[in-house]
Amino acid sequence: MMTEISLNVLDVAQNSIEAGASHIIIDIKADHKEDYLKIVISDDGYGMTDSQLAKVDDPFYTTRTTRAIGLGVPFFKYGAEMTGGTFTIVSEAGKGTEVTAAFVLSHIDRMPLGDITSTMVSLITCNENIHFIYSYSVDGRCFTLDTKEFREILGDISFQEPEVSNFIKEYLQDHKDEVDQGEYI
Repeated sequence: MMTEISLNVLDVAQNSIEAGASHIIIDIKADHKEDYLKIVISDDGYGMTDSQLAKVDDPFYTTRTTRAIGLGVPFFKYGAEMTGGTFTIVSEAGKGTEVTAAFVLSHIDRMPLGDITSTMVSLITCNENIHFIYSYSVDGRCFTLDTKEFREILGDISFQEPEVSNFIKEYLQDHKDEVDQGEYI
C-alpha cells in the first residue's frame, strides 16, 4: 500500500494523463470539525465503459500496457474505506472520469496527506500541455492554482525552467502553509 495519500493522487492523475485528459481538476478539502478529508480528481479524458468501470478496483485488471496489474485504485479505495470513509468512481466513455476518496480525518489508520506540494509540482511541470486546477482547503480556508493563469503570464516560457518550477513550488508551499495554519493533515 502507498504510504501517503499524495502518492495516490499522483497515480490517479497519471491515469488521467494516460487517458488523454487535457483538463484535470484536483480538489482537496479537510474539515477538522466534520472530521473528513475529501479528495476529488476529475478529468476530461477518454473515460471508461460500464464494463471497464466494473473492473476498475480489481488489482489484476489494468488498461495500461506498461504493467500487468493496477494496484493504485484498489489501494486508494482500501485506504479510504479502512478509515470508515468512502470511495467512488464515476466515468462515462468519451466524457471523462471523477474519482472521489473520503477519509475519516482523525482515524488512526488514515495515511498522512504527505508531500502534496511536490506531487503537484511534478504533475504541473512534467505535463505543461495539461490545464490543471488545484484547490486546497482546510477548515474553510482555501486557495486555488490554475495553470491557465500561469500560462497567460509566462507565454511560451516552460514550466520546467528552474526559476519557474521553483516559483511554482514556493507558491504552492506558501499558500498551503497559509491554509494549513499548523493543522495536521
